[in-house]
Amino acid sequence: MGLHPEWNEISSWIKRSQQIFIKKLARNDTSWADSAKNGHQNGFFIPRPIAESDFFPELRNTNPDKPHIFDVEYPTFWPASGEVRTSRIKYFSERNPGTANAKPRYEWQHTGMSREQFRALSPASLLLAGKSEQAVSGASYWFMVVDSVSEEAEIIETAFELGADFHYGLFDPASLAAAASATDQLTAELMQAVKDGTLEQFIRGQALPSPVRLAAQAQAQWLGENGLRDMNPFSVSQPGDAVMRISRDIEYALYKQAELRFRAAQVARILLHGNGDPVANLVRGFAELDSIFLSAAQTRKSRAGLSFEYHVERLFRDGRVRYEAQAVFGGRRPDFVLPDVTELNARGDAVIVSLKTTLRERWKQLALEKPLGAIFLATVDDRVSGEAIDEMGRNAISLVVPESLKKAKESAYSDCPNVITFSQFFDDEVRARRPSLILPV
Repeated sequence: MGLHPEWNEISSWIKRSQQIFIKKLARNDTSWADSAKNGHQNGFFIPRPIAESDFFPELRNTNPDKPHIFDVEYPTFWPASGEVRTSRIKYFSERNPGTANAKPRYEWQHTGMSREQFRALSPASLLLAGKSEQAVSGASYWFMVVDSVSEEAEIIETAFELGADFHYGLFDPASLAAAASATDQLTAELMQAVKDGTLEQFIRGQALPSPVRLAAQAQAQWLGENGLRDMNPFSVSQPGDAVMRISRDIEYALYKQAELRFRAAQVARILLHGNGDPVANLVRGFAELDSIFLSAAQTRKSRAGLSFEYHVERLFRDGRVRYEAQAVFGGRRPDFVLPDVTELNARGDAVIVSLKTTLRERWKQLALEKPLGAIFLATVDDRVSGEAIDEMGRNAISLVVPESLKKAKESAYSDCPNVITFSQFFDDEVRARRPSLILPV
């Protein structure tokens, strides 16, 4: 299992809990674990709304000489290592107490953590804490740390429907089971089709919407929610956040609804084949079922990339920015060339825009395109390390990220000069420095 548990382990602890606290860890929540020094923090900060809820134990003033400090010590269980630790929450209610400059302060520090489990984490990793229904080794609270680049992090984001702008929240584990009620209608439809002998017709009627159609539906929903007619990046205040919200939240929700019906129909065809015994059909059709679920996983990943591409292209189109998509030159095919490959080859001062929903090590291939034009790599990934960002800078690659991610405490982007926002890209790199890229009205 290691220090970062797998989903089955995480799920079992969630199910035995009354309430779950999830936080996307900021850099100062984890930096202490990578330092050789024992600082004053050695833990994470509890957001004020969570601290003022009834999730954590009640704090009291235990030192009359410091009436502005409230704290509590309590046992915590760490399933990944199997240890019980004495943790402490300390609340500082005042800055500069006892002086003329005294001001209200709202800071809750949680210490007494497992250093090994917080060490070398990727940006935007997750902290999970649960209040158990029954104490384990005397501890009513358990904690887990999930690295953001792990499959478990992706499962948690999906299971709890964590949006693109998620930072922290409290969750009722029962709500995960309640979400299953959304499948009741599909279950009833399948059962009725079996009863009526129309299962094959029902199955043939299910299909995944095309990526183009799905993207258009998501864009239309976002435009309706915001009372806008188009996605012009020069008038939309935060175009990067818009793309991230449409791609990661709205379109994904639409896709999951369609995917459920399509995949359930595929599985039903196998399990209910020939009105035979479902268990026997399961065994006989295992290879086909395995293929279905493998296809489902691959389709989700490819859909995410196409989704991002369609929404960025909508920004170019609505902003009347000259571009050529998926142009092939010199054995390469970046997502977009501004204005086009002809000008790129002629003058070498065009703009290459590549898209990666998740970066990992795949950005390195872009360094080969450096002599051909300015390189911009757009992403919605908040897990990129500072070391990778610096290396991109040395290769003259500028990252383009949503506005909220640039300033997010959980990401490593804020102080990096080679990381700009979508707004800065369109306002500075396009409109200010390359106005010829914009078509006249």
